[in-house]
Amino acid sequence: MSKTGTRRRSISRFSQRQQSTLHLRKAFLPAAIVLMALAFSCTRQPAAKDEVDRSPIKIGYFGDLSGQTFNFGRSAYNGVIMAADEINQAGGINGRKIDVVIEDDRGSPEEAARITAKLIDEDKVVAIIAGGTSGISRAAAPKAQSSHIPLISPSSTDPAVTQTGDYIFRACFVDSFQGEVMASFAANTLNAQKAAILFDFNSPYGRGLTDFFKLSFTKLGGRIVSEQSYAQGDQDFKGQLSSIRSAEPDIIYIPGYYADVARIAKQARMIGLTQPLLGGDGWDAPELWQLGGDALNGAYISTHYSIDDPAPVIQTFVESYKQRYQNLLPDAHAALAYDASRLLADAIMRAGTTEGEKLRDALAETRNFEGVTGMISMDADRNAVKPAVVLKLRDLKFIYQETIEPRTGFTQ
Repeated sequence: MSKTGTRRRSISRFSQRQQSTLHLRKAFLPAAIVLMALAFSCTRQPAAKDEVDRSPIKIGYFGDLSGQTFNFGRSAYNGVIMAADEINQAGGINGRKIDVVIEDDRGSPEEAARITAKLIDEDKVVAIIAGGTSGISRAAAPKAQSSHIPLISPSSTDPAVTQTGDYIFRACFVDSFQGEVMASFAANTLNAQKAAILFDFNSPYGRGLTDFFKLSFTKLGGRIVSEQSYAQGDQDFKGQLSSIRSAEPDIIYIPGYYADVARIAKQARMIGLTQPLLGGDGWDAPELWQLGGDALNGAYISTHYSIDDPAPVIQTFVESYKQRYQNLLPDAHAALAYDASRLLADAIMRAGTTEGEKLRDALAETRNFEGVTGMISMDADRNAVKPAVVLKLRDLKFIYQETIEPRTGFTQ
């Protein structure tokens, strides 16, 4: 190889390197100009970091969508989704839309605890609406409390639910009030002096209502002449009902859930028990009539609202629900979940943030919120102070009887 050839290649290589350097310089200049412009822009517009947050607000919902109390979960789901859609159609909360993350707890406390952790740790929800029954809510509450994520139970009436901590709320009254309501109704309206009780001993709901009913009924001068128990899902109640028949009560209090209650009512009538059957909001489901039929006629329940109430807020809700869900009538669980969702939205709007502590404070400060199920104020234990209604069961209908206000009002 000649020296000339080597030199040409060297010149050629140098020339290529020089050209590459020039190209890089040319490419660098516009980039540098852009970076300088951006830096200048940032120094001139410090407010950019204060742009309004338009991201969706992620809220968790879980309920029993496929277990023994599936009607509770499905009704509550309907109420939550209906409320979220209405809020979003009205522009959202402070301009942000609601995104509801749905889960099925299958009526299992263990599954409820697992789902709560998933919603908080993986889905990053800012609040949870969940817990159709007290046992489910008690299982979910510890994780929500330790994570500082507000949890609102639409329908868990066991007082112990909110005692988990200050991030746990409910949109319904508590069993101490509900038990007192039915004891008062039994003694003062039905003139009952002797009562029998048949309750689910595995259920915090059933045990709580039993204790509060007994306490209130005996204070009013009544006597508990028979107290029997069963387990959810039992099929045969004839032994317990025979013992109750021997005690000759004036009324029979059954603080259970609708599927068990329907079977109990049928067997009670089969063995000749004709006394009025009394219960709580756990009876309030369309499937109750499908399962119990005529055996339920003449029974009474305490619950959260009546679809027959002429109040505009109730009738607007009922008609909108029927239009949305193929003429289905909204039960108490649908109405309570609807109220819980709107109550949460109101708290987020007042707080101006979804930050846990501030949202918790806004929820705790709720006063005179107009819900479908009544005017809602939170007491010191984060329980909704509100009235109860008594309904009579007759010919496949829940017929309004009376409204009973809390004995002591809420003090602001």
